[in-house]
Formats: sequence, structure tokens, C-alpha cells
Amino acid sequence: MRFSDTALVIEGGGMRNSYTGAVVEKLMREGIEFGWVGGVSAGASHTANFLAGDPLRTRESFVSIGANPRTGGWGSFLRGRGYFDSNYIYHEAPLRTFEHSGGRIAAFDFPAFLHNPTPFNIGAFHVDTGSMTWWNRDHTPTIDALMLRVRASSTMPGFMIMPHVDGELYADGALGPSGGIPIDAAEAAGFRRFLVIMSRPRAYTKGKATPAGILRRVFRTHPAIADALIARPDHYNATRARLLELERGGDAYLFFAENMSVENRERNLHKLQESYRAGWEQAEREWPAIREFLGEPD
Repeated sequence: MRFSDTALVIEGGGMRNSYTGAVVEKLMREGIEFGWVGGVSAGASHTANFLAGDPLRTRESFVSIGANPRTGGWGSFLRGRGYFDSNYIYHEAPLRTFEHSGGRIAAFDFPAFLHNPTPFNIGAFHVDTGSMTWWNRDHTPTIDALMLRVRASSTMPGFMIMPHVDGELYADGALGPSGGIPIDAAEAAGFRRFLVIMSRPRAYTKGKATPAGILRRVFRTHPAIADALIARPDHYNATRARLLELERGGDAYLFFAENMSVENRERNLHKLQESYRAGWEQAEREWPAIREFLGEPD
């Protein structure tokens, strides 16, 4: 079933996306397609997996694959590979198959992704200019090109090695003006109806975190990152206010992760499995309301 008038907008959140992966999987298993799909940070991985149409890889990317020792940890960080080993996660794991109790997890199906006609955007933060760069199908003719951009969008400053794309340095797309929920990109693509999958509860607001002086010292060689981190709570909260306004007007369905129990760097398999199960239970519970919002297919 295709709903060409609706955009699917996916928030990031690192390993919190073990929860939201259940919603993305539910959409795939119900055969739902959209007029546009977009994500930043961990939401970029969901975007790629959704368009490739592989529900099991969608689930396990943030559960069993995410908990795999090869994906990182403090040992990886101390060896200079980052807390999350980007080279393994984005350039090795997508090419591999994994044996899993729930079945065989196939390698990322790039031909299926390539033949899916749905427009999409993946965004990352340009480290030098402080602006967002948005990529689409024109920029992803190969699996390497796609995964490099997913990696760029997902790179947590300080915890992952920042990659170069076309000679330019990039970091986490959540540093941009939407705060990690790419409703701005969906609106720029011309959409006015949105299904938004978020990795925080409805009542959540982002408070001030690390003092500005510390951030400016830590990122003294990349001042745009420091500026973006300082501004991020205001950007994030403003985006959520905008989304609530759209919800009140009937133009958005907002899926809030109401029982989130993990943080963005969680790697414990049991906790990630529990997070996924909680997400699936909520997705099943909300499915009638989601389906009602989507209305009649094309």
C-alpha cells in the first residue's frame, strides 16, 4: 500500500533506535510505502534498511548486530577506532550475513534499495561550514557511496571517527537546525503530511547539558561542532513544538517512544532486545491509529 502524500520522518538516537526499529519493521511487514523517507543519525540507517525492504536486518542492526563486540566499546575507543567502530559498522557489516536465533540476517540488499523508487534524503552536518548537507539517490549509485553517507549522518562527535565525503568532513546530522528530526527536509521536499517516528517519550524536553566553555575547549579545532552542540537543545525543543503543532492540526502522526529504557550508547544485548520488544508492543498497540491517519492508499 502506497501513501504518496505522506512523508516518513525518522529521528536518530543511537541505540535508542532498537526501539524505533520495531515501528519501521512493522511498516515493512504491513507493506506500507511512502512518498518520501528521510532520516538523520541512526535514523539514516533505518531509512536505508526501510528502502531495502529487509525487516530482519532493520531489527537486528540495533540489537544483535549492534551488540556484537566488533561494533565497538571502550576497547575500540582506546585503540583509536571510536566507541562505535564506523569502519566495521558501515563498511563491513552491511556486506556480511549473520546467523541469528530468529533466522539468517542477509547482507544489505543494495539492488532492492536501488530499485525502490521512493525519494529519500539523508543529512549530515558539514564540520567546517556548520550547515547541513542532504543526499539523495543521485549521490548513492553504489553501496559504498550510500553507506559512507549513512556513516557521516551517524557520526557522534567525540565518540566516532568523522569521515570525509567528497573531500569534506562531516558529523552527526542531529547537529543541524532540526535537532535530529528531519521534518525540515520533508517540508522542503514539498510534503504536508507526516508520519514521524521519534526515539524519546512525548514528555521529553532536551535540557542544557555540557557547559559551553567545556564544549568550546573540547572542539576547539572544530568550532562549528561546539556551536551546534550548544544550540542543539533549543533546536530540538523547537522542532518538537513544531511537530506538536502539526499533530494538533491533523497533519502529523507522532510516534513517541513511551517506554524507552536504553541510551544512545547502549550495547548490552539483553537490554537492546527488551528495548525492541517494548517498541514492537507499542507499534502493535498504535497500529490502528497509524493506519487510520494514513487513510486510503493510492
